[in-house]
Amino acid sequence: MSKAKEVNFTEGKIALPLIKFVFPIMFAMLIQSLYGAVDLLIVGQFSDPANVSAVSTGAQIMHSITVVISELAIGTTITLGQMIGQGRRDACGKVVGATIFTFSIMGIVVAVLMQPLAAPVASLLNAPAEAFAQTVSYVRICCGGAVFIVAYNILGSIFRGIGDAKMPLITVLIAAIFNIFGDLFFVGYMGIGAAGAAIATVMAQALSVILSFVIIRRRGMPFPFRLSDIGFHKEIIGRVLVLGIPIALQDFLVSISFLIIMAIVNNLGVIASAGVGVAERLCGFIMLLPSAFSQATSSFVAQNYGARKMDRAGKALRYAIGISFCCSVVIFYLAFFHGVALSHIFSKDMEVCVASAEYLKAYAIDCMLTSFLFCFIGYFNGCSRTTFVMIQGIVGAFCVRVPLSFLFSHIQPVSIFRIGLATPSSTFVQIILCFTYLWILRRQMQKKENAEA
Repeated sequence: MSKAKEVNFTEGKIALPLIKFVFPIMFAMLIQSLYGAVDLLIVGQFSDPANVSAVSTGAQIMHSITVVISELAIGTTITLGQMIGQGRRDACGKVVGATIFTFSIMGIVVAVLMQPLAAPVASLLNAPAEAFAQTVSYVRICCGGAVFIVAYNILGSIFRGIGDAKMPLITVLIAAIFNIFGDLFFVGYMGIGAAGAAIATVMAQALSVILSFVIIRRRGMPFPFRLSDIGFHKEIIGRVLVLGIPIALQDFLVSISFLIIMAIVNNLGVIASAGVGVAERLCGFIMLLPSAFSQATSSFVAQNYGARKMDRAGKALRYAIGISFCCSVVIFYLAFFHGVALSHIFSKDMEVCVASAEYLKAYAIDCMLTSFLFCFIGYFNGCSRTTFVMIQGIVGAFCVRVPLSFLFSHIQPVSIFRIGLATPSSTFVQIILCFTYLWILRRQMQKKENAEA
């Protein structure tokens, strides 16, 4: 008997199991945000604005790469969740094996390709001249450990698919602890700035992955899994990618839109660049709860979709939106009215803090809107409607966010807050699209049920 357990979301109460599932995810994401924020925090305290800018821009590049990997892995989360809902536990081992095989290759490809591409990408983002070399170094070092970044993300996707949010929490906690000590040593003691932060990040993820596999080996899996399951399983890989590619493409293009905004802001100088970088780090905390509910809703809905219990899935969506929105009101107050104090955590430069607070006000507004949007995205992902998720994301990014940010950057006097307002404007449009598609989807399902009856 294996020690690991799966969680069945297709029976019993909805609100309490959903909340219990959300909190480990949220804490894992909190630690993940702290993990990334530690780089900026320690670099901000021990280095100059150029190194802060380098970590800010480099982290945006790494975020775009990581987003593709982690969102592709959602295909595994959905597939596992639906198979558990259908009672097909015998097939789950091959899903895990196919995921390990496919994503290991992806990690190797990223590690090789990004070495020559780091400088051109930094140039495309208009990395300030005084921070250019540090930005390139940060990206190359982080990408050199891409295999560990991949392993780090697929571990979370696999366990969320079986309803286990505790193992991803353990994984990220291990990495965070090692990263803090690594940053203090390489940045604080050795004084090597952005490069030191990158070295600490890679080493922490490597150690986390190794220790996590040791824990998994002892706990086992809640379904049969053998080393022989690791390999090229065409049908399973195809299904995972069909579900994951639209989500990954959507988030990648959304990340590109934010990189474009970063490039626009970088033209305003190193203070604006560093300020927006600090705000982006704080945004990682601001968006924790809606993001956690998105992931939890996806897993919860996937199991009920597989079990053909769409009424339960719909109730889970309503609970998720309600709880998330109530909490987002508090977050809005803190981010909108106390941005300078929050920004000072990551930078000792008051000019950088003021610039960060100005940009942060727009994210405070966006937080309340994403309590709706992210839960919708989780619901549609769980229902295998990932193509729509991709479409609405692309529409929001390139039909609203990028054009508005470009337009606002040319209105004098230039305001970072005004540029930031492009993001909640995009989210509002995406919410309208989600409400419309939900109405269409429910009508389709009702017609199908009537036909079957």
